[in-house]
Amino acid sequence: MNDSKRTFNIRVIPRARRDEITVDENGTLRVHTTAAPTDGAANAAVIKMLAKYFDVPKSSIQIIRGAASRDKVIQF
Repeated sequence: MNDSKRTFNIRVIPRARRDEITVDENGTLRVHTTAAPTDGAANAAVIKMLAKYFDVPKSSIQIIRGAASRDKVIQF
């Protein structure tokens, strides 16, 4: 079994006009979500979007740094 985990830097843009994931010139994923950054709603929306984007279960994605910040490090 392969236990290697992938780690990504992401930038979250809450209260965006639409939900979408883009990549900037530095290779950082930019996650635009319509959710507001209150009570973890934006983080939950980001995890859901990333799970669909990478085709992995939501439960496998973890925010390992930056849970209260726009700049986050995720791992799955």
